[in-house]
Amino acid sequence: MSRGGSGYDRHITIFSPEGRLFQVEYAFKAVRTAGVTSIAVRGKDSVVFVTQKKVQDKLIDPTSVTRLFKITKYVGMLVTGLPADTRAIVQQARQQAADFRFKFGYEVPVDYLAKVLADKAQVYTQHAYMRPLGVISMLIGIDEERGPQLFKVDPAGYYVGYKATAVGVKETEAHNFLEKKLKGNPALSYDEAVITAISALQGVLSEEFKAADLEVGVVRNGPDGSDRAFRVLTTEEVDHFLTIISERD
Repeated sequence: MSRGGSGYDRHITIFSPEGRLFQVEYAFKAVRTAGVTSIAVRGKDSVVFVTQKKVQDKLIDPTSVTRLFKITKYVGMLVTGLPADTRAIVQQARQQAADFRFKFGYEVPVDYLAKVLADKAQVYTQHAYMRPLGVISMLIGIDEERGPQLFKVDPAGYYVGYKATAVGVKETEAHNFLEKKLKGNPALSYDEAVITAISALQGVLSEEFKAADLEVGVVRNGPDGSDRAFRVLTTEEVDHFLTIISERD
């Protein structure tokens, strides 16, 4: 379908007279049509992201479906969008992280990894033989100097750090929810960050989730500040936070 017969939406690299790149806009639309909402929240000593656990077919083994990925021991990634494009960007991220570790001898910083992925995504908007990946990625980790870090990378090649953010079907409503919750820039503890993220997802979707319906990934500083590893919470841990939320409400 072209715009007034002009055909501007058939090309990735050609601007329409209104200054729009339709193929890039379609990539953003592809993220929303995935039918899930993902939310991330940064605390004073931790970063949390949560997404819906949706399996498209009842015959699919749910343990083989995930949107959370470990890029390195200390960096986690949540990818919302097309499953096939998800595999591609996760592979890119792991390759870049491994190359950085090999070249410099230490783990890749989250902001640098976000920059590299954004640079690649932006190049995809310049060449006619490529197409933008229909995914938006969230990267979390704890920087030794800057503390907890949360970055988002979109198909246009834009990346920036966030205190909290959302992606997907209900991202506008989620942003409004998070702005109210984080008004005054509170220093959230680990438990508060997890509860805020899950509460935001429940609030904007108006659903009461079971533990099996959610995927929650976290990085946090341990009591001595040494444990910064990324991990996915178990069903029991998620159920614990859901119980706290239900009792509070």
